[in-house]
Amino acid sequence: MRIHVATDHAGLEFSQLVQQHLAAQGHEVIDHGPQEYDALDDYPAFCINAALGVAADAAAGVEALGVVFGGSGNGEQMAANKVRGIRAALVWNLSTAELAREHNNANVISIGARQHTAEEAIALIDRFIATSFSGDERHVRRIGQLGEYETTGDIAGKGVNKPAAE
Repeated sequence: MRIHVATDHAGLEFSQLVQQHLAAQGHEVIDHGPQEYDALDDYPAFCINAALGVAADAAAGVEALGVVFGGSGNGEQMAANKVRGIRAALVWNLSTAELAREHNNANVISIGARQHTAEEAIALIDRFIATSFSGDERHVRRIGQLGEYETTGDIAGKGVNKPAAE
């Protein structure tokens, strides 16, 4: 599987360890940066590029997932979720890593590097990768609604409140 990885300065060391681990597991790892430590770096472009890589691979029929890191993982998740077709999940334990894939078919995982040890982060990523989407109708339906809103700004028949016209 191809794994797209991105971080900010807070997750750089984690990212390097995770990339080594994933490559040793036989995955093709694409590093979207940064390449060196800079305490003033800006994570959005790194994480968006990783998410764009996942989305492009999905469109091409290539099996791929993404892993983004930051101090808390919150901003990195938000950045990845700006890319159409990306469902990035902030995970903090094995259950949330598993449910992100099983119920939400998440294709990007976000982890707070200041919240976990490297061993914990690797365990979360391994669980995320190993878990398959359940394909249950209710989950398919809900993911479809997210995609519908993403492309149309509405979810037909669900009472989504559109912003008032200016």
